[in-house]
Amino acid sequence: MRHPASRTRLTTELSGLWQLAWPILVGQLAYIGMSVVEVAMAGHASAQDLAGVSLGVSIWNMMIITLMGVMMAINPVVAHQVGAGDTAGVPHMVRQGLWNALGLGLLMAVCANGAAQLFNHMTLEPYVRDLAINFTRITSVAMPFFACYRVLYGYSTSINQTKPLMVIALLSLVLNIAVNSVLVFGLWGVPRLGGLGCAFATLVTVVFNLIALVWWMHRSNAYRSTWPFSHFEPPHWPQIKSLLKLGLPIGVTYFAETSAFSLIALLVAEYGSTQVAAHQIALNFTALLFMVPLSIGLALLTRVGQSLGAGDPVHARYQAWVGVGLGLGFAVVSAVFMALARDEIARAYTSDPAVIALTAQLFVLAAIFQLSDATQVIASCAIRGYKVTRSPMVIHLTAFWVFSLPLGYCLGLAPSWLPWAPAKPMAAQGFWIALVVGLTIAALGLTALLRHVARSRLPARAG
Repeated sequence: MRHPASRTRLTTELSGLWQLAWPILVGQLAYIGMSVVEVAMAGHASAQDLAGVSLGVSIWNMMIITLMGVMMAINPVVAHQVGAGDTAGVPHMVRQGLWNALGLGLLMAVCANGAAQLFNHMTLEPYVRDLAINFTRITSVAMPFFACYRVLYGYSTSINQTKPLMVIALLSLVLNIAVNSVLVFGLWGVPRLGGLGCAFATLVTVVFNLIALVWWMHRSNAYRSTWPFSHFEPPHWPQIKSLLKLGLPIGVTYFAETSAFSLIALLVAEYGSTQVAAHQIALNFTALLFMVPLSIGLALLTRVGQSLGAGDPVHARYQAWVGVGLGLGFAVVSAVFMALARDEIARAYTSDPAVIALTAQLFVLAAIFQLSDATQVIASCAIRGYKVTRSPMVIHLTAFWVFSLPLGYCLGLAPSWLPWAPAKPMAAQGFWIALVVGLTIAALGLTALLRHVARSRLPARAG
């Protein structure tokens, strides 16, 4: 029987973690809900609109998730400063983080437009190709705004201010639904833009997020002692370099994972709009569920970082494993729900029978990898709380680029030069089987790394 003191400690830790995580979760769900709205509206506009938006979103996702990873360097830096009681140093690091965000956001905008040229060399319907290119061009304008927002997001989270992020995300969701409805379907005399309206809605929403968060920070006393806009400060390369050293491996890690998902849309495009649409719907809904373990992980990063900054690695290790256990509990529930309701979920996105049937099959595979997906994201966030970012990057690159994508290529495309390849290409299904393998490898590697890192920071008597 568990000792009462142990139960009290566990309850206290779960309560503290959830108190920080739930506003992040609501905000993340609202944010990903914008993507759900756009995909659903494009799907009801036409299968071609859905395919074009899906291809454009594949580029957008790869770029912004990579940016989000690089900008996450601000989280452990500020969390450690808060834990150590060094709040005077926070504004300087946030200002340098914003310079870093502006530069990388502009670079990503250029990269996105370059990547969009790939659509000209793919076998696509003309309408789908043009929509995908124009979607990418419009949304690329939002990337510098998004990068700056993620720096302020990380800063706010690390000083335990998560509710403003939730409120702003919910307002953004309402705005996104309104702008999408007007532009996609041409309400109130506005020209009907179809899938292209989703791109403009994304741009408007991202800009709103940044402006709203700065306004909230200016009005709230909670940010007064660490207010980063008290004066102008030019870029300081040593600080920017330190942020890049910490953040680039996280960005590469995020890119390795998201590219494994996003590239599938590009690789199966030659098999028609049904394959692309089904993949995008399955990816969109699993991303919605993924927000729960991701939110737990982001809250855990803050708590672990603050404990380490306060000089308490024993409690940091305990917090890390409590977070992993909480994520696994949710993963079991989400896996069962997805497996049982797969047909109903697919119908909520589209009325096309072929797309519904294929999406339901992909949901079965997505249900299988819920446990490994939750484990790997929460473990990696806990590790980042220790300011360790390179080893998780290596694990993710190995899992997705050495194992998952090559296996997906073999199963999904069935190249004739491989004697053991399937007789018939499995298209999207083959790639999703490979994702199960990649996420499992990542989960096993990251839990082993978390165990090693957490133990290495303990005092000798506690090892």
